[in-house]
Formats: sequence, C-alpha cells, structure tokens
Amino acid sequence: MQTNLIPMLKIHQLSFLLAFLILAACQPSQSPEVKEAGFSQSEDIEQKLKDMGVELYELPQPEANFVRAVQTGKLVFLAGHGPMTPEGKYITGKLGQDLSIEEGQQAARYTGITLLSALKAEIGDLNKVSRIVKVHGMVNGTSDFTDQPKVMNGFSDFIVEVFGEKGKHARAAVGMGSLPSNIAVEIEMIVEVEE
Repeated sequence: MQTNLIPMLKIHQLSFLLAFLILAACQPSQSPEVKEAGFSQSEDIEQKLKDMGVELYELPQPEANFVRAVQTGKLVFLAGHGPMTPEGKYITGKLGQDLSIEEGQQAARYTGITLLSALKAEIGDLNKVSRIVKVHGMVNGTSDFTDQPKVMNGFSDFIVEVFGEKGKHARAAVGMGSLPSNIAVEIEMIVEVEE
C-alpha cells in the first residue's frame, strides 16, 4: 500500500506544478516599452506629472460658443488646444520661418500640458484614463515646411512619458497655412476613460 502511495504523490505534485506553470505563462507581462518608460499600471498619473516638474493649470473659459471637452460614454473629445505656457501666453509663429523644429516640439509639449489640464477639468482625475485613442495635430508652417511629424513628436513623446503604453495613440500631423492668433500648434485629442 505504501509503495503505491509514493508514486501517486509524485504524480499529484507534478500535476500541480504543471498547472501552475501554465497559469503563470498565461498571465500578461509588461512589455519592454512599458518597462523602459518606467510605467506601472498602479502609478499615480498626477504624482508622476509633479515628479516630472509639470504643473496643470486652470484654463480660461472659451470666449466663443463651444466647450473645451465633451464626454459621451467612455470617450472624451477634446477641442483643439494651443501651446499655452504656465504664464498664460501662447507660443506663436510659423515653423520654417519663425520657429525651429525644436521650438515647435516644445510648443507641442506645452499643448499636451494644456490638453491634460482641460481633460482633468472634465473628468476630475487623470488616473481614470484608460487609453489615449486619437490625436489630430495641426502645425502652423510655411508652404514648404514638411516636418510636421517631427514637431508632433514633442507631443507624442510627452504623452507616452506620462501614460506609458496607455499613451500610445493613433495620430495625424498636418500642416496649416495659418492657425488662430498665429499659434504654432493646435491639437485635438480623443481619450477613453473608466466610467
């Protein structure tokens, strides 16, 4: 009786070990991109912004008959926003004439901060963001300026730095002959949030 018990115990132990290994293999692991960005799913986004030295600010109410954001279901549609600095001034000028690509990237980054400020005002807590879905970037440039994607990288790199994998988005980067008040960049954004 005892001689039969030992092999049976080994079979049960092996079965348990095999089931454990299968379950472990099925668990989603962080992608290398997420690890490189230093992002974890439990990270506090607003604390991360502070650690990055980024301060969100209260935006003035629109002067025309529109709102900065509209939420329908899980999606938040943000109106076009420009590169507002913490002092409340906009970065202006044309790429290819007044501004370098690096200055355009900085303007795009400021636009990202402006959009996050508007998003926080709409949803109350940026930790509710489950995905940055779609971004439409408009770059004020001369007729022969063709580096709109490089300018928009200033925005995209910032958003992915903040949100990690959840910040990776579909994107358009287009050139404009002019933008309101001669701002350098205007960006619209669609965000998915937890209900």
